[in-house]
Amino acid sequence: MTDLKKTDAPVNTVTLNKNVVDEPTQNIYEAISIISKRANQINLEIKKELLEKLDEFATYNDSLEEVFENKEQIEVSKFYERLPKPHALAMQEWLEGKIYFRNTLDETSEK
Repeated sequence: MTDLKKTDAPVNTVTLNKNVVDEPTQNIYEAISIISKRANQINLEIKKELLEKLDEFATYNDSLEEVFENKEQIEVSKFYERLPKPHALAMQEWLEGKIYFRNTLDETSEK
């Protein structure tokens, strides 16, 4: 996975030129489909990483006296909340040409 701390993906909404987005595929719907699939992959990676980090703080006691606020756990959660959203990360990767894609319909029609 890419290092989330070093990404320059926007945190807020940004307007993009449609022609730049669909340039690699010449089809905006195909480009958006590829980007959305990558965003789902990124989301799963982030979720897995977050759950692994939060699992370190898990307590398996049912005692209410031992329940307390854990500052490290709160900081980890806040870090992930401040990250760019998966769709913004996927769009940034797309614009930088970091997403590999191929059209399987073209490959089957050539055979």
